[in-house]
Amino acid sequence: MDGFLAQATIYLAAIVIAVPIARRLGLGSVLGYLIAGIVIGPLLGLVGHSQSTDLMHFAEFGVVMMLFLIGLELDPRALWEMRHKLIGMGGLQLTLTSGVITWAAIWFGQPWQTALALGMIFSLSSTAVVLQTLSEKDLMRTSGGRAAFSVLLTQDIAVIPMLAALPLLAIGSGISLNPDGSIARASDIVAHAEELSLIQGLPAWGVTIVTLGAVATIVLAGIFLTRPVFRFVHAANMREIYTAISLLMVVGIALLMNAVGLSPALGTFLAGVVLANSEFRHELESSIEPFKGLLLGLFFIAVGAGINFTILFRDPIFIIGLTLILMITKGLILYGIGRLFSLRKRGQWLFALSLAQAGEFGMVLTTFGLQQGVLTIWLGQRVMLIIALSLVFTPLFFILHDYLRRKLTERGEGAEATDEIDDQQAIIIAGIGRFGQVVNRLVQASGFNTVVLDNDLKTIQVMRKFGFKGFFGDPTRPELLHAAGIDDAKVLVVGLDDPAAATRLVTYARQHNPDLFIIVRARDRIHVYELFKAGADKIVREMFDSSLRAGRYVLEEMGFSEYDAAMTEKAYYQHDREAMRNLAELWDPKIPLSENTAYIERSRTLDKALEAGLMEQLETRRRQSEEAAE
Repeated sequence: MDGFLAQATIYLAAIVIAVPIARRLGLGSVLGYLIAGIVIGPLLGLVGHSQSTDLMHFAEFGVVMMLFLIGLELDPRALWEMRHKLIGMGGLQLTLTSGVITWAAIWFGQPWQTALALGMIFSLSSTAVVLQTLSEKDLMRTSGGRAAFSVLLTQDIAVIPMLAALPLLAIGSGISLNPDGSIARASDIVAHAEELSLIQGLPAWGVTIVTLGAVATIVLAGIFLTRPVFRFVHAANMREIYTAISLLMVVGIALLMNAVGLSPALGTFLAGVVLANSEFRHELESSIEPFKGLLLGLFFIAVGAGINFTILFRDPIFIIGLTLILMITKGLILYGIGRLFSLRKRGQWLFALSLAQAGEFGMVLTTFGLQQGVLTIWLGQRVMLIIALSLVFTPLFFILHDYLRRKLTERGEGAEATDEIDDQQAIIIAGIGRFGQVVNRLVQASGFNTVVLDNDLKTIQVMRKFGFKGFFGDPTRPELLHAAGIDDAKVLVVGLDDPAAATRLVTYARQHNPDLFIIVRARDRIHVYELFKAGADKIVREMFDSSLRAGRYVLEEMGFSEYDAAMTEKAYYQHDREAMRNLAELWDPKIPLSENTAYIERSRTLDKALEAGLMEQLETRRRQSEEAAE
């Protein structure tokens, strides 16, 4: 027990120290976890290789949980719409990458069986690293992010036939010679474990039936059993029971998938898709999310701690060179596929750089290949090291992507072919999401014409089906704004999702048309201050008005009259507007709000003034009501 507590303390301390530092430096949490693993493992020796391997087997449940949560976010119809990318982009990536690496391995003198195994191993990318980083950077909804997710899902499915094919490539019994002539056995680095199996000893047709039965069990249980089970759990009215049933569901599905030889991650993803439309979806998400994040962090730490620096230092140029050659080769193949499938330039770079590494399922295939005698121990150790190094380099590739994205944005490049704007009106609406749609319909219903710009082609196409005219293109591009009539327009409404893009647009529009009246949607207080300095006339915070209305309903429910609640809401609104202007003068983008003493003091003073003003107003209205009653 003492040993377990000591190890837990080491891992948790590494997470708490390394990850915040990495995030503050803009490196992302994944690189922070990997660095933490390298420090406590190879550098300080606090964690042994065997301990990191055991931890990785446990932490792989983070990947399983992540795919379950992703499945919950996907409507089955959306998954069906992705079929072309799954088969086309994913299938082409696996085929081309496997083919190129297999050819290269044969050229370097490997038997074709081993070369093909290496092709399959290195064709896979890291679901854990890529999806975690895409989510952190809010890139999942971009064209490149969606394409990367499609390929990762195809790879997870492809692991199943790869595992089935590896035994057919065996060229030995797990005994091979190292370059120094000594005998190497797979058992030296691979632990054999007895696992539950429902297909062992069955004929091929029996394996097929059991496998299909397991998949059908997951689907039917998701459709017919989850509702009565969750209603039963709900009757207990205990939060921890919800967590227990959520974990039981994920662990049970993983166990069933392992028993029939399928990927646990694929099984839980399928279950998530089945439950995507369930009323218990949000409960499942909130119960599993904390475990997913912690387990994924432990997985990345285990990868860092498991890097064998002894082998690396023997021939660092060779190992690191092979890792970089692998990532560059995969990146070039992915970039070509992105062009073939008409991804725009920014999407091509994200697609190529995010999937250029090897993945955790490659480690699984390597281990299995060692057990089956497909790979020699000498080769298997180096394959494991290359996979781990590629995971360490991946966050650096994302940093490179961020740099390229900024450069493309500054040059106005990387956009898809935009519409030719043949209309100019006094009102321009940039961004036609939930915010822009309401503004546009209200303005047009009142008899005014608008020019609508949005860089989401599907949104523009849907608008046209409903009879609204819009133009596809990036509203922040100067040539598009001038074609829409920014120089002579009277009103510009900015409803972009990206706060930085909205601020850039406001700055440019104010510089080129000082008389333009600019109304802009803001995400939060900081964004309000940025837009205020950029020159916006009216700033609407995303949740402010709806939050005020909700607060008014609370006051009414607590005994306020409708009139008192409405007047309190109005007074709060007026005070907040004045306070925002007041605080904007003290806001400094170079100083965090938590360290801006003058801002904090002014905010406290204004809050006290608000409370005193509202209480005085209420007391005045009560006196007036009592006098009127007398």
